[in-house]
Amino acid sequence: MAASHSSMARVPSRCKAETARATVTFEVAGYSLLKGLGRGKFLNSPAFTVGGYEWCIRYYPDGHESLGEAGEGYVSVFLQLLTENAEATAFFNFWLVLPVGGKSIVVHSGQPPEVFDHRWPAWGVPKFMKRTAEIESLYLRNDCLVIECEVSVIKETFEVHVPPSDLSDNLAKLLEGEKGADVTFKVQGEVFSAHKILLAMRSTVFDAKFYGPMGDKEAHDISIDDMQPAVFKAFLHFIYTDSMPSMDNLDDDDRREMVKHLLVAADKYAMERMKMICEGMLCKSLDVETVATVLSLADQHHCTNLKDACIEFMLSSNRMNDVIASQGYLHLKRSSPDLIVDVLERAAKSCKI
Repeated sequence: MAASHSSMARVPSRCKAETARATVTFEVAGYSLLKGLGRGKFLNSPAFTVGGYEWCIRYYPDGHESLGEAGEGYVSVFLQLLTENAEATAFFNFWLVLPVGGKSIVVHSGQPPEVFDHRWPAWGVPKFMKRTAEIESLYLRNDCLVIECEVSVIKETFEVHVPPSDLSDNLAKLLEGEKGADVTFKVQGEVFSAHKILLAMRSTVFDAKFYGPMGDKEAHDISIDDMQPAVFKAFLHFIYTDSMPSMDNLDDDDRREMVKHLLVAADKYAMERMKMICEGMLCKSLDVETVATVLSLADQHHCTNLKDACIEFMLSSNRMNDVIASQGYLHLKRSSPDLIVDVLERAAKSCKI
């Protein structure tokens, strides 16, 4: 089947074939008693399911009617589709099973696959076995003939390749284009336009400010005095796209400072996921000169994971002497002596272990 295409030509759809396979055994008991049943008369095996369709093996002791007189002395075996109003494509193989040793002898190997539908619900082997004394002595035991049938149903499924979500790209364009913006932020002389409903959806602080009982529903111009314009721009980018902006143009120190400021903003506006992302980024950038400062920041904004990472960094690999010599540690010692106590207590516990 030729592959079809969705409205987006760069993301094609295609059909994929899957195969369901099963082997069933049909024991024809009373083989000799069934002789003389009449040409075209049959005996059905118990129904079985393969590929979501019901099937049975149809055994004709005096031959299939399609043979006419040529079927004299032959047994016919057919695979019958029982599911009504269905169309199935299937391979099928028939074997005769030797009563001694259980070895299977291939009688029919179906190539290519056949289509079973309401017009042709059965396909099989009209001259499956000749009823001669020699052959019957080979395959019969206790007047029982054992037939095996392997059915392989081919199911074609239509697979649609869905393009990745472009929601974040669309929201980024919405932020850049300012279409429908209903609030402006003035940040140290720079103006940023945004959308109240989207800010409220992302931040409980903005939700309370714009739509809460004590909020100002008519607020259209808001001044931000505790954030740099570049930080606020990055903060808005995360609100709209749920991702951090690219910081490839910043060196390591400036990138770390940007992330620290974003962590503060995330804490202020209850952006928990953003806050955790900032924690993870700072954990990866710790060094002896800045770890004490980052520890102080983590403590102030209740970042437990970042705080633990800072203390572990300070206590590992004999870094403590270098940390103590840093300016950040001296500031931490003066401003947050309780944190120094915490570090020392953990150091003492690690020594005991």
